[in-house]
Amino acid sequence: MNYPKDKGYFFPAEWHKHRATWLSWPHKEASWPSKIDTIYSPYCKFIKAISAGEQVCINVGSEKLKQEATEQLEKEGVDLSKISFFDHPTNDAWCRDHGPAFLINPHADIPKVIVDWGYNAWGGKYPPFDLDDVIPTLIGKALNLPVVHPQIVMEGGSVDFNGTGTLLTTTSCLLNPNRNPHLNQHEIEAYLYQYYGVEQVLWLGDGIVGDDTDGHIDDITRFVNDSTVVTVIEENKSDENYALLQDNLNLLKEMRLLNGKQLDIIELPMPAPVIHEDQRLPASYANFYISNAAVVVPTYRDKNDQKALDILADCFPHHHVIGIDSTDVIWGLGSWHCLSQQEPEV
Repeated sequence: MNYPKDKGYFFPAEWHKHRATWLSWPHKEASWPSKIDTIYSPYCKFIKAISAGEQVCINVGSEKLKQEATEQLEKEGVDLSKISFFDHPTNDAWCRDHGPAFLINPHADIPKVIVDWGYNAWGGKYPPFDLDDVIPTLIGKALNLPVVHPQIVMEGGSVDFNGTGTLLTTTSCLLNPNRNPHLNQHEIEAYLYQYYGVEQVLWLGDGIVGDDTDGHIDDITRFVNDSTVVTVIEENKSDENYALLQDNLNLLKEMRLLNGKQLDIIELPMPAPVIHEDQRLPASYANFYISNAAVVVPTYRDKNDQKALDILADCFPHHHVIGIDSTDVIWGLGSWHCLSQQEPEV
């Protein structure tokens, strides 16, 4: 079989210039019980920030939902000429995980392709997920792009890329038996190499407390350039995130890139615990999204908000770094990165 990697395709880093950002309009009240109405203002602020530099493509499943979305976007003053709606019904809003993985090869006759991984709502936790599972193929049809199907479960939030051959992930998620119980670590790595076009897989351990994805990398450690990561650190030694984040920091210090060099590691604080209805939520500054116009960072009405923004502003000197309040959005157990998926320009 010819894999995408064999044909020179690879998944570019998130800071590679985008043609568009893909979203799935939030409509599932069970994801934000008794709170969904509060998320539309910050969500549309997020769309406004990224639409300043690229097209925003939104999956909506009905004319009614499109109309509701349009009204919410107009309230926040979003330029609707930068918005494209697609008649693609979804179960939920987490486009990072159910959306397409776009690979590029600038030298190929067809320079962009889509990988449609299997999707089972983080180990079958939130059925139904049948509509979300086919979103990448629907987008492939809409854009007239080839679609490949690895036939295993993989979520976009579980992997992060430096664009030069290295992929970062966690054992707690990718080796969880609720995803691909028939595959061992070596076999999963083979899929990552073949279908993401990478040369190296670096493994961290556990994700943060409250993360229902079993430990997505996009809540803990992210590449900010090809040799540098930011990683979240808990300063309170009595906090349940303290030890596991220290373990991940120690693993990062031992890692080497393809050129043999150590990672440059920048520590990012954690906000104080965000609790709603006695549930600890996976609030993290690492769930930022790198768009053409801005790096959009979730904030939590916390004393560390500005510190995190300042650190990330230093990491992205050529981007506008902005915080958008995610206190209500995080009740859905994800934030800006979880909600978005970039489509690179070729």
